[in-house]
Amino acid sequence: MSSASSDTHSFVATNAASSGIKLDKKKLKAMSRRSDRPGLIYLAQWFAFLIVTGAMIPLAINYTPESWLLGASIWANPVLWLAMLVYGIFLSVPSYSLSHETAHGTAFKTRWLNETVLWFTSLIYVEEPLHRRYTHTNHHTYTWFVGKDSQMPFDTPMDFKGWLLEITGLGLAQFHLRALVRLTVGNFSPMMLEVIPEAELPKLKRNARIFVLIYAALAALVIMGQIWPLLFFVIPRIIGAPVMLLFTLIQHVELQENSPSIVQSTRSFTTSWLGRFLYMDMNNHVEHHLYPQVPFYALPDLHIAIKDQLPENDPGFWRTNLQVLSVVFRRSLGRNTKAATIRQAPHMITDGSYERVAGKTM
Repeated sequence: MSSASSDTHSFVATNAASSGIKLDKKKLKAMSRRSDRPGLIYLAQWFAFLIVTGAMIPLAINYTPESWLLGASIWANPVLWLAMLVYGIFLSVPSYSLSHETAHGTAFKTRWLNETVLWFTSLIYVEEPLHRRYTHTNHHTYTWFVGKDSQMPFDTPMDFKGWLLEITGLGLAQFHLRALVRLTVGNFSPMMLEVIPEAELPKLKRNARIFVLIYAALAALVIMGQIWPLLFFVIPRIIGAPVMLLFTLIQHVELQENSPSIVQSTRSFTTSWLGRFLYMDMNNHVEHHLYPQVPFYALPDLHIAIKDQLPENDPGFWRTNLQVLSVVFRRSLGRNTKAATIRQAPHMITDGSYERVAGKTM
């Protein structure tokens, strides 16, 4: 069973102080200094990847062996689906990462640039930008507190059914669409009213209505016979989302709920240069939660500065996700849930019997 439920806990704001982590103030100030240059370089690199991978889509359409199609439409072309998957990964993961970093206001020093990128990346991520910002601020304030963290996306401990709901993107899509509808009509949920300043609510409603109009325009283009919205946005966004969600899943899964210590509730992991690029160095996730004012490009330096106070990173993006999959699958079968190499909260390691603790949807 998870630790205590939300109604028996006094909530403590989660940060470096609550976690017992210390860093020299001068070092922290230097690392927290903002600059436009790293963010602009990242944008240029992202656009380059999108152009290169996006160019694979029309090439794949032209490369259509008759032995594969057998008279069918272009959608029967496996090369096209592979091209859309690769492009979709580069569309989905960095749009999530940039919307996250700009929600913090740390991607760029220039405010209008930060807010513009937040708006457009949130459009791709399908979450109104100020809703993104304020719910994420709450997530940092009450990290992994059941019933208090407004971005706690799944029930914990997680089982295989919950893993499938999370990784396929069905759970996140349901939440995003429900939130978008609520904002569009001005029917704000209790969570929204709790974490979003009242003065900001009209802005959220306006943004949500603009989002809906843009999505409706894309749908209208498809109905009129234009397939490029499907090729370059809708399908890539859907099939690229699972890779994005594999990154986000391992941020907190199998770790301690209702703890004031970020070290207990949050995971950092190693990954390749490509993973670090796609995720904007947020694999240093413990470090990010301890000091969210530190921009993405300073997280590797922050890791070095405090690594002696932290547990070792879990071993690799794919290895960590495979360990999580193994644990949740065995939990669903009623078997032992001890992971071989990744960190787990003690109560997550059982002989198979557990009780579910409902967390708020992300």
